[in-house]
Amino acid sequence: MKMLPVFLSLLLSFAGALKAQESPMGAWKSVSGEVTSMLLITPSWFTVTDYNDKSFISTYGGTWTQEGDGEVNVFVHFNTAYNPPVGQKGNVPVTMENGHLITNNASGEKQEWTRVDDGAGPLAGNWRITSRERDGKMTAIPEGPRKTLKMLTGTRFQWVAINTDTGEFFGTGGGTYTFENGTYTEKIEFFSRDSSRVGAALTFKGTVNGNNWDHSGLSSKGEPIHEVWSK
Repeated sequence: MKMLPVFLSLLLSFAGALKAQESPMGAWKSVSGEVTSMLLITPSWFTVTDYNDKSFISTYGGTWTQEGDGEVNVFVHFNTAYNPPVGQKGNVPVTMENGHLITNNASGEKQEWTRVDDGAGPLAGNWRITSRERDGKMTAIPEGPRKTLKMLTGTRFQWVAINTDTGEFFGTGGGTYTFENGTYTEKIEFFSRDSSRVGAALTFKGTVNGNNWDHSGLSSKGEPIHEVWSK
């Protein structure tokens, strides 16, 4: 079970990275036995997820902002392994070592994170679903406490369905993606609702116009979807 000091140890490693002018943006990976941990850092959101080749284990995440030289503020919005998840904050700096994030895991042991990508790409950032096609018509999804977000780095994605007021968690999935010539392809590595979807590759048509991303194809259930996500 991940406790608050572990959040601070991990997520406030951002502070040391910023102070050393080494951008922490992007995807980071840590492997312990059969468990893979993925850390995604986008300009304002982060997620940390544990899974193995068979099933999803846990995830937590939230927002972060830089507050001066070498310090950040962290707010944990959701956590499937620890309650209460809402309102956990802190701002203690931790340094990077030789290009790696070095933190402590839930057992207090040293954990080393290796960079997967630098967070650069046409889709990199934080996205919220803002409209979906229903009965042939696009229907707006107004912003509220309950929301579906998608965080993308240069090569990795994760979506989460949460309530940011209560900390309720409704589901998540993630893995790798590519976006080339208007074609967006996801390969699922974890899926909290149905582990049988792991390994599936989903292809969508995609166009980006400013801060809006038009996204259409077939869902993991094989159902047609047409959505707009906005930064």
